[in-house]
Amino acid sequence: MADHKDCNALTLDTEARPDARRRLLSIEGHVKGILRMLDDDGVYCVDVLKQIKAIEGALAKTGDVILRAHLKSHVTTAASRGDVDQIVEELMGVLKYKT
Repeated sequence: MADHKDCNALTLDTEARPDARRRLLSIEGHVKGILRMLDDDGVYCVDVLKQIKAIEGALAKTGDVILRAHLKSHVTTAASRGDVDQIVEELMGVLKYKT
C-alpha cells in the first residue's frame, strides 16, 4: 500500500482542518476537566463516566469531519489519480478501528 502522507495533492481539507482543531481543543478542555474531577476525593463515578462518554462522542464527531473531508477530496478523485486500490486499502485499514 502506498503512503500518501508525502503527496501534496492528498492533504487535509482547509475547511476540515480548523473545524477538527477546534473540536480537539474542546476535547482537550474536557479531558483536563475530568483530571480535575479525579483530584476531588468526593467525585461521583457516574459523573466521570458521563464526561468520558461526552468525550467519546466528541472524538467520533471529529473523526466524522475528517472522514467526510477525505471522502469528498480524496476518495472521489482516486480514479483520476490512478490510486483507487491504495485509497480503498487505507480507508479499510482505518475503518477496522471504528466502533
